[in-house]
Order: sequence, then C-alpha cells, then structure tokens
Amino acid sequence: MRHEPPPLTPDLLLQAYGVGVFPMSEGRTNPEVFWVDPRMRGVFPLAQFRISRSLARTLRRGHFMVTVDRAFDNVVHGCADRDETWINTTIFGLYQALFTRGDAHSVEVWENGKLVGGVFGVVIGAAFFGESMFSRQTDASKVALAYLVDILRRGQFQLFDTQFITPHLASLGAIEIPRETYRKHLAQATSAQGYFTTQVPSAQDVIQRKAQTS
Repeated sequence: MRHEPPPLTPDLLLQAYGVGVFPMSEGRTNPEVFWVDPRMRGVFPLAQFRISRSLARTLRRGHFMVTVDRAFDNVVHGCADRDETWINTTIFGLYQALFTRGDAHSVEVWENGKLVGGVFGVVIGAAFFGESMFSRQTDASKVALAYLVDILRRGQFQLFDTQFITPHLASLGAIEIPRETYRKHLAQATSAQGYFTTQVPSAQDVIQRKAQTS
C-alpha cells in the first residue's frame, strides 16, 4: 500500500526548521518541494556582521527608507523575480501563512517610494532563518541586512541562519559551520526566546551600536 506524504503545512514547515532542514523547489513552475539539509551550513555570527566604510556612508546619506513587515509579499516576490528561483507557489503560500501568524518577517528598503531591496526569513525562538534577499539598487540588500542584524541583536537572537554561504555574504561576515555544530546552536537558539521588533532604528543608531561591539 502506498502512503502519501503528509500535506505541507505551516506547522510542518516550522517543525522542519526546528530540526535543521528547509524546503526548496526546482523552479517557479515546478510543483514539487524537497527538503535540504546541507553538510556545511552558512550562519551570520551576529557580532561579526561588517559595516564597511562605504556601507556606513550609504546609511548616513539617508536616501533609502527602511521599513519592517510592511511589504512582506512584495519582498518575497522580489526574491523570486529572477531567471532561476526555488520559490514556487506552494512555498510562497507557506511563507505568507507564517507571516500572517507572526512567524516570518521582512525588512524592506525603499527609494523614492519604490521597493528596491529587502530580506525575509522565519523565526523560531531566538533563531532567525534567513530565506532570501534581493537588490535593485547598489547596496540595498546590504542596508536591509544591516538593519536586520541590528534588530536581531537588540532582540537577543542567538542564531542567524543563512542556509548557504556566498562570496557576498562572506564579505559581510558570514561563515560556514559543520552540520553537527549547527544543530547544537539550533537546539540552543530554538529553546530560547528572541524578540523581533518592528520598530525601525535610525541609520546612525545602527552604525553606532555596531561600532560599540566591534
């Protein structure tokens, strides 16, 4: 007798994150979803996020406006708006459901009233699982990350999971750790309590708080 897999629900998705796996699809129009459990995991040690001099100048210029949880769907759409994406309709719907429940969040970056960058992810306890980010203007995704890291540090988060690592993320302070090490950090973080605030700090506060811990 063939047993159908259980339906993919928001609760099942959170359970998967809690044990270290996350969903992906082969493409936007592919209905299948598979689970990923990397041997090496990308993470952002929150104290090691780097605000370069050029990024600090961008923050101080003030030509970007930053919001939190104001345009979650648009951020996910922005992340999926590329030739190859792992976000299909099923995954998109699950993230929408998690956002409605308060289990997912986004940071948005605007310029002249247009969304030009952002990042989104899922929260369990004191763990933030960064899903994706996008940028339509120079430094927009870096600005989103700088604000996100500040929110996580102020909210006493212990883990910022980036899933994989890229040269771009590594340049900002992300590192890779083995799966077993990651799972230990995951267990500690998900059993603690973080507080994701939607209050947006000033750019100067973001820069100063980072300088105080560097």
